[in-house]
Amino acid sequence: MSRATWLVTLAAAALAPLLTHAAAQQTFKSEDGTLTVDTVANGLRTPWALAFLPGGQDMLVTERIGNLRVINAEGKVGPPISGVPKVWAEGQGGLLDVALSPEFDQDRTVYLSYAEEGSDGKAGTAVGRGQLSTDRARLENFTVIFRQQPKLSEGNHFGSRLVFDRNGYLFIALGENNQRPTAQDLDKLQGKVVRILPDGEVPKDNPFYGQKNVRPEIWSFGHRNQQGAALNPWTGALWTNEHGPRGGDEINIPKPGKNYGWPIATHGINYSMLPIPEAKGKHVDGMVDPHHVWEKSPGVSGMAFYDSPVFTAWDHNVFIGALATQELIRLQLKGDKVVHEERLLGDMKARIRDVRVGPDGYLYVLTDAKDGELLKVGLARPD
Repeated sequence: MSRATWLVTLAAAALAPLLTHAAAQQTFKSEDGTLTVDTVANGLRTPWALAFLPGGQDMLVTERIGNLRVINAEGKVGPPISGVPKVWAEGQGGLLDVALSPEFDQDRTVYLSYAEEGSDGKAGTAVGRGQLSTDRARLENFTVIFRQQPKLSEGNHFGSRLVFDRNGYLFIALGENNQRPTAQDLDKLQGKVVRILPDGEVPKDNPFYGQKNVRPEIWSFGHRNQQGAALNPWTGALWTNEHGPRGGDEINIPKPGKNYGWPIATHGINYSMLPIPEAKGKHVDGMVDPHHVWEKSPGVSGMAFYDSPVFTAWDHNVFIGALATQELIRLQLKGDKVVHEERLLGDMKARIRDVRVGPDGYLYVLTDAKDGELLKVGLARPD
């Protein structure tokens, strides 16, 4: 054996335990059997969202500091894609959600939501779109199609999830920038779900279209900080979740023109342990009660309906990330009703920022950390 070959062999032997450990599958108990967790990629810088590219397992992943990357099916993390807008990476702000155009195969359009700085040092959520180059190295012709106005955030409560419905309308789930009363102000875009066309134009059948001193983009209002949103694949309805203050995290099914209460109706109290100053109770006439509520806040985040035949035990379930309690929440549905809840991955002690169902039927989960991970979660199959 030559000295060069010997050195290569020695180096490989030294690395073997590390590589084996990195590739090792973790298992956890769940009500539906053994839960398997594989680390697809690590070293991500506070990842926030992912979207699968068509035709395989490759995906786009956002990092809150302002990077958009491709992670391929083998877990290789690509370099930052150029052409991404400048983001305001302060507090909870930065590069946030990513969504593909419903016509991505034809137009290669990628939508991004992010925190954008205003002229006075405060920020708000913006949404733009650009075309992913065929070599997946850059976004071309990036254009802003939506801006949350006015810009009020000093670092908190941007939202913001992006969801296309079956008719191609784009829903944006927004936070109220930690400015409570604005969620009720129809001349502002804080604490709202908005509905626009893919180019940013406002549909004329929006509930407040044409009304004086009302933002026509508004679909629903009275929301706090919406961190998860997904389209129910069985009904076509938009579902969102939002953080309460101390208690009162919610799931809502936003209907056009409806008021979801914040800060007048809430199940939570202030972080100071005092009541919310504007609150009048858990239920207030004329306001829509939560579809589902947690009296103790898990810190809800990304949301995904399980609509794959791969793991039948998860049929008609919805999965939600939890930041505060560091878990993955599984909700079993009967129709739209939540009939059972299970908490998963709590032993990992990781804040779950996003969850999506992959083309292979596994759950793909992003952990919220400066050294964040992309995890592949499934159920062990019987021998």
